[in-house]
Amino acid sequence: QVQLVESGGGLVQAGGSLRLSCAASGIIFRGATMGWYRQAPGNQRESVAEISSFGAPNYADFVKGRFTISRDNAKNTVYLQMNSLEPEDTAVYYCHSHLGPNNNWGQGTQVTVSS
Repeated sequence: QVQLVESGGGLVQAGGSLRLSCAASGIIFRGATMGWYRQAPGNQRESVAEISSFGAPNYADFVKGRFTISRDNAKNTVYLQMNSLEPEDTAVYYCHSHLGPNNNWGQGTQVTVSS
């Protein structure tokens, strides 16, 4: 059974930084595309960033230059370094894995950015 466990969320002032982590188990991690999504109240869940099994990142336009996604296959962990945070970044952030036909989600971690 695949488990994705996020950590690292919290409250930060605008302009600050946070690093999210997602520890995966029950999956061939090195073969999976891993991603981060977010959902703010009243909004649909949206893609923030993803990283392929080969380590190629892809970002939503609204985070380019501010967020960095990375992975450590030895630790089965994907990270999201978030810098220059803005109040508009406030949301629940979810970890996602995609391997073959299987898609899995974590429970989410709250990120709140105060102005």
